[in-house]
Amino acid sequence: MTQFKNVAIDVNANIYFDGKVTSRTVTFEDGSTKTLGVMLPGDYEFNTAAKELMEINAGELTVLLPDSEWQTIVAPDSFYVPANASFKLKVTKTADYCCSYL
Repeated sequence: MTQFKNVAIDVNANIYFDGKVTSRTVTFEDGSTKTLGVMLPGDYEFNTAAKELMEINAGELTVLLPDSEWQTIVAPDSFYVPANASFKLKVTKTADYCCSYL
């Protein structure tokens, strides 16, 4: 999907890792949310509450998911992260992403 219609976008950015990861929350009419953001090259660790679909629209990274091995993700590609989990990312080329909370 290249465009969302009839949404509300939070004005305040979500800023992590000293500004190396930023996103904006998008809320749909049905109340569901996604975040759209950018990750600069670096190593990061995130925790989830809900299951997530991470869609990488541009860039390149490797991801270490629970009970898995490092895998390379080159845009356009995506991966799922389980709920209540921790995962690691090594962003090698600036990544543009969309995260859906499932």
